[in-house]
Amino acid sequence: MALLLAVAGLALLCGLWWWSASSAAPDEHGGDAGSPAPPSGAGAKPAWLAALPGMSSAPEPEQARAPEGDADPTRDLKSYIPRGANPGMAEVIERLHERGIFSGLGAFSPPGTRPPLVGLAVPEDFALPQGYVRHHQVTDDGQSIEAILMFAPDFQLYDANNQPVAMPKDRVVPPELAPPGLPQRRITLPAPREPARPGQ
Repeated sequence: MALLLAVAGLALLCGLWWWSASSAAPDEHGGDAGSPAPPSGAGAKPAWLAALPGMSSAPEPEQARAPEGDADPTRDLKSYIPRGANPGMAEVIERLHERGIFSGLGAFSPPGTRPPLVGLAVPEDFALPQGYVRHHQVTDDGQSIEAILMFAPDFQLYDANNQPVAMPKDRVVPPELAPPGLPQRRITLPAPREPARPGQ
């Protein structure tokens, strides 16, 4: 019985294949001139087989390639630096400033153009009176600098006669205007680091 069913199924499949092949063939008398010729060659599949999911002989359309970069319209560094260029930080900042960009990296001065301020060192445990602040800095090569004593931006110092004292333009506190009890020691700037050699 099982053998009979298998033979019947095979015959049905052969009949369907024969029917689809003959229906796809052009008419002996010319047929429809506007209809496309059936695919030929070893890769051709019957229409009923091509209709099954995953069995189509037509090549799958390629997915559209995403454009280079992302969809964010905001310009970033690669908009200002040519591909393949390897500029230093000073050159990057200068190029941004030339184009009127003063945010992000453009908010910084190029290395070496704004040297660190030197003033009185402020120990971490020293209690500062009102109007005085610790100013922390970093060298161009990323080394921390000891905090110096500065006047707060809106602070005005007055003398014994209640007259305003001339404040330094850079707000760095000179030794004669330092609060009582502060050790009179100026900071020393760390020596520049040697640039890393390739491969290190």
